[in-house]
Amino acid sequence: MRQLDRIREPTALPGWLATTTRRECARVLHPVPGLHDAGYLRDSATVPDDCAEPVDQELSVAERHAALCEAFLRLPPCCRRLIAVLIEDPPLSYAEISARLGISVGSIGPTRRRCLDKLRHYPAIAALINPDADATA
Repeated sequence: MRQLDRIREPTALPGWLATTTRRECARVLHPVPGLHDAGYLRDSATVPDDCAEPVDQELSVAERHAALCEAFLRLPPCCRRLIAVLIEDPPLSYAEISARLGISVGSIGPTRRRCLDKLRHYPAIAALINPDADATA
């Protein structure tokens, strides 16, 4: 709470809180033997510096994931369905996508482009794509 003013991407806060809560619960439920016996608790002041960068990277990934999930959920249903089908593994052919969604093969690419443009223009995603935009605006 003391560092709320340092949050780079407020929309990512729910994802970060969920990750932090899950890890804290795991730490409490599965403590490291001997760590608490000696009265030694690891916190931000006792974590070695070489661990700080991976934590920052992990938080950044969580922020991006939360922003993308939020932006994706704000898309129209037709865009959500198309993007979901396009990222299936293994990939589907355009003919299979056409049959599944009931749209012509020729409209898949242009529709995909419009949907991805909507994602790119969502404020949280736009800020991730061009973090200096706020500074220049």
